Amino acid sequence: MFEMRRFFLIFLFIVCLAELGRSQINYGTTGLMNMPTADMQRDKTVMAGANWLNHHATVPRWWYDTWNYYINITIFPWLEAGYLCTGHKAVPVDYGNQSGYWVPSTYGRFINQDRSFHFRLRVWKEGWWKEWTPQIVIGANDAIGDSWNGGSLSKPSELNYGNGFLNRYYLAVTKHIEFENVGTLGAHLSWIYSNRFDNKLNSPAMGANFRFHLKENGSWVDKVVNGMNLMAEVVPGYTDVKENLTFNPEGAKYQINLGMEYSFWKDYINAVVELDRCRYFSGGIVLKVHLK
Repeated sequence: MFEMRRFFLIFLFIVCLAELGRSQINYGTTGLMNMPTADMQRDKTVMAGANWLNHHATVPRWWYDTWNYYINITIFPWLEAGYLCTGHKAVPVDYGNQSGYWVPSTYGRFINQDRSFHFRLRVWKEGWWKEWTPQIVIGANDAIGDSWNGGSLSKPSELNYGNGFLNRYYLAVTKHIEFENVGTLGAHLSWIYSNRFDNKLNSPAMGANFRFHLKENGSWVDKVVNGMNLMAEVVPGYTDVKENLTFNPEGAKYQINLGMEYSFWKDYINAVVELDRCRYFSGGIVLKVHLK
């Protein structure tokens, strides 16, 4: 029985590496893959990361594979803020009335970046009132890009419209269940809202993660498995878009994503990988520094 348990854990680890999966690398904040959660980083934690993103894992603006990098800090145990940059590629498309927006000699190259700010505020800590009470977080991604009015490209004739490509607002609820000498299960539920013309959301999302905490007995298998954080989510996704930026007016549809985060050195260095819709791979690396 003992050897069967070891074999299963080794098999699970190999499957996870083969099938892959990630953390919330689209936004550079704490969460699952595309779903926000009520988890918070340790007080005074600074995160810096860089990722390669398959276009299926991004919002409709990016119909091509891209990359991003970010810095994020948990200023207080109840407040997290981040700054994210995402690569723009020059492509020969027609932006409404802005034909020839990019210089033809730059087509196919990354020549610009979208910059966005992200915030998360914990309004209720897990277990504050009763042991069973969950943690509650409210947050906003890319909240200052005029997305209440539809965001960029919705009114191309106006010069003062904002971007807000990654815009959304959310309420997230999280509850953890401990399994002694095995690990911690996190159950997550959130409501996500966005008013962007190409990314309208007013929908729930749900997900779960399991972080292993096996009792170590000197075995290298236990040490390897204890670095794993497995994730799954059901979230409002996006229909595929055409290369001329004609977005599908039907809006979001639900999709299932699988992911994994792996800590190589006491949570200071983490690899994050995702299978969007259980098929499309994205991945990156996150460095964490605890200032307190």
